[in-house]
Amino acid sequence: MDAFDGLLRETMVLAAILCLPVLGVAALVGTGVAIAQAATQIQEQTITLLPKVLAVGAFVALFGSFGLRLCAELFHHALDAMPAVLYGP
Repeated sequence: MDAFDGLLRETMVLAAILCLPVLGVAALVGTGVAIAQAATQIQEQTITLLPKVLAVGAFVALFGSFGLRLCAELFHHALDAMPAVLYGP
């Protein structure tokens, strides 16, 4: 069970590493758009969505290979740990 717990912990850490920067970019862009909307008093909902989608898309396009490399390493590690997970240490 220790192998499974370690693999699960590694998966959760990888999920946080992959998700938190994307959420941070979306939050920063959303804050900037909200400040601009407050300054101009334009309250259009579509204006808030498009910059976030573009920023997150650009971020994923630039750093997506890093995330895929980490996912591939985790996959290989999971395959290597499969005997220990199934049959014990």
